[in-house]
Amino acid sequence: MRSSRVELFAAIRRDARREELSIRALADRHGVHRRTVRAALASALPPPRKPRTAQAPKLDPVKPLIDEMLTADLYAPRKQRHTARRIHGRLVDEHGVDGLTYSTVRDYVRRRRPEIAAANGKSPVQAFVPQTHLPGAEAEVDFGDVWVDLAGEMTKCFLFTFRLSYSGRAVHRVFASQGQEAFIEGHVHAFTMVGGVPTDKIRYDNLKSAVKRVLFGRNRTESDHWIVFRSTYGFDAFYCMPGIDGAHEKGGVEGEVGWFRRNHLTPVPVVDSLDELNARIDAADAADLARRIEDRARTVGQDFAVEAPLLAPVPVEEFEPGLWLFPTVDRFARITVRCCRYSVPIGLIGRRVRVCLRASELVVFDGRREVARHARSVRKGSQTLVLDHYLEVLVRKPGALSGAIALEQARAAGVFTAQHDAFWAAARLAHGQAGGTRELVEVLLLHRHLPHADVVAGLAAAVGVGAATADVVAVEARKAAQTRATPVALACEQDVVVPPAVAADTAMGKVVSLTARRQADPAALVAALPADPRPLPSVAHYDDLLRLPTRPAPAPGRDVTTSTTTSTGVS
Repeated sequence: MRSSRVELFAAIRRDARREELSIRALADRHGVHRRTVRAALASALPPPRKPRTAQAPKLDPVKPLIDEMLTADLYAPRKQRHTARRIHGRLVDEHGVDGLTYSTVRDYVRRRRPEIAAANGKSPVQAFVPQTHLPGAEAEVDFGDVWVDLAGEMTKCFLFTFRLSYSGRAVHRVFASQGQEAFIEGHVHAFTMVGGVPTDKIRYDNLKSAVKRVLFGRNRTESDHWIVFRSTYGFDAFYCMPGIDGAHEKGGVEGEVGWFRRNHLTPVPVVDSLDELNARIDAADAADLARRIEDRARTVGQDFAVEAPLLAPVPVEEFEPGLWLFPTVDRFARITVRCCRYSVPIGLIGRRVRVCLRASELVVFDGRREVARHARSVRKGSQTLVLDHYLEVLVRKPGALSGAIALEQARAAGVFTAQHDAFWAAARLAHGQAGGTRELVEVLLLHRHLPHADVVAGLAAAVGVGAATADVVAVEARKAAQTRATPVALACEQDVVVPPAVAADTAMGKVVSLTARRQADPAALVAALPADPRPLPSVAHYDDLLRLPTRPAPAPGRDVTTSTTTSTGVS
């Protein structure tokens, strides 16, 4: 193996010292030039190698052009400055430079750009001062974009990130928007997960969720709802400088957003709902307590154990994170909230309702009464319609049911089942198109006061015996509900006397039709019914009301004629 120049110089000096060889002899022994021997005898440290001067004959003529472009970039907007590839393209297209490779231009631009900036007093080098954070005092919050395969469709969502500055404990949550309702709900979730509130401040950039207007310096005009929330939870907001100049002021959460997105949301998560995704994220946050940040000796969980007792307690009173809106119901029984339409009961058409808009749902009130509750849509222009809201109008317009969007969405959600379709087909066959649809609507009205599973069981039983009426479905649905009754209720039902024939059919799970039994064998039906020990009803008491009351005898000495006349007049 060839020795280094330091070892070579040491060997030359050793041979010269021990054997007193001449310069020529030393050069022959070590296979070097006599200049190298003289340099080794003069100094044990080899002289530095001269830097190789790269020759770029094709670059030299265009260096002034590149310098001119880089100088112009000093006064151009930050996002409209030349890249090395753009410079190479301009040299080829505008100046006809041929044979100049992109890598040559790239290397020159990398070296020359900071030199030109420094020569013009605009050095790009930034200096930072390491900071320390007290336990439980500070935190940082930010939003980041994230793409999710949501129910089979690529959807852009927003990752809310809350990070404690001392321990690095982070809480994440994905929302369909980054509106104020999601911003506040993310804080509430984060405070609940960490079990407290920072005692000093939380750092933010200029999110529209909290800031209505950015003033000079760090002054901001905050929204009233955000101010009330901060006052309720007892923390201060620290707003970073606008633009790129203030990004480093909350660098911890900026790096946390990217780290979490790369490690837990790559590849793109495939979920059916945001609730499913957020459940995964909560598990990932718990697992991240075991990681170490950069060169820290302790884990995030160990530092958080020190910080947790120093956080301020979460207020006992609940804070409503939702925004209150007051839309008007259109003629299709819909309200429009954030470019999405949601249905309400048909009786509210033309009226103004009160809506509590939350990050994941919206609740509709008519006065103090809740009239609708919808999962918040994540796609603009979408319609979320509930079939139950249109039943009253479908009774009058049964032909509108087959093409209703609400029916299509009910089928997709599994609310309108195959049993509903089977009953509808049987009802239309028995009662006609309009009549059969009205029977179906009557069945759908049963869902308002009976469990869905019981109504579906009633539909299956009615279709099984060929009874396409809503009354039969109601009876069978109540029978299904009674099978789930408490033992006390079942014990009470055992005291009811049931005809033997009816009991036999009931035990076999059949629908009992008293009308059919009466037509088949009236005498047998009467004989099967139990005797009623109660007496027959009487109307004798009502006859007493038709008789005139008995007049009392006149008092002694009183004028009988006057008394009689007066009594007769009263009668």
